[in-house]
Amino acid sequence: MLRIAVPNKGSLSGPAGEMLHEAGYLQRKDSKELVLVDPENEVEFFYLRPRDIAIYVSSGRLDIGITGRDLLLDSGAGAEEILQLGFARSTFRYATKPGTASGVEEFGGLTIATSYEGIVAKHLADKGIDASVVHLDGAVETAIELGVAQVIADVVQTGTSLRNAGLGVVGEPIITSEAVVIRRTGADPDDPKVQRFLRRLQGVLVARSYVMMDYDCRVEHLEQAVGLTPGLESPTVSPLHHEGWVAVRAMVPAREAQRIMDDLYHLGARAILTTAIHACRL
Repeated sequence: MLRIAVPNKGSLSGPAGEMLHEAGYLQRKDSKELVLVDPENEVEFFYLRPRDIAIYVSSGRLDIGITGRDLLLDSGAGAEEILQLGFARSTFRYATKPGTASGVEEFGGLTIATSYEGIVAKHLADKGIDASVVHLDGAVETAIELGVAQVIADVVQTGTSLRNAGLGVVGEPIITSEAVVIRRTGADPDDPKVQRFLRRLQGVLVARSYVMMDYDCRVEHLEQAVGLTPGLESPTVSPLHHEGWVAVRAMVPAREAQRIMDDLYHLGARAILTTAIHACRL
């Protein structure tokens, strides 16, 4: 049975559960459940603190896990990411009061407050900067106002919290993060149970990114239409009862669907429809 670590709370928990449900796996109905067995799919889910997941996976006690790239890197655990999941995206950056420093190279001798001391310490070491790092749990925006540090390093999404605290970002992003699937470093990359799990999640990712498009077009316009909707391998083309017309079906990127529909209509295609894809295997 495949043993999988899943975030039990926070911004990773809900989207991870939704993706696993879309992939055909049972998910807990009570947030207090810590373990869920899905015998039909031969998996066992363990609901853990996102920050702890890399540690459990690296120990070999659990086969794979879902966590954030930032948490994986900060843990320093012997685990590696094997699939990007596309949700919980964030950027990790330094911030300080205007006039304190114009770049990371000016951090020498300063104190940096963060909840991700592993990431920050490594980044500073890679840059050859001698600065102190102090660990704080939770929001760190007030660390500068209270005199704990001169710089903070934290997740930045809109930047509103930083502006409200009178802070501005400094330098380039330290890392960009998102939800990822991880496994123990050195684990068998061809484990069939893991590969089946990954195929299911990849199917969800593709299904979310594409829609199925159907339309009718004149035979003389078919090549131009196919140029707009090449599909993954090639589109399905079927003759219609009305001579000179064909029906075309192809997968198209969801974000481009409206533009493609406009172009097809301009070309003379009609009965243009899109439908959601709930699951797929490529």
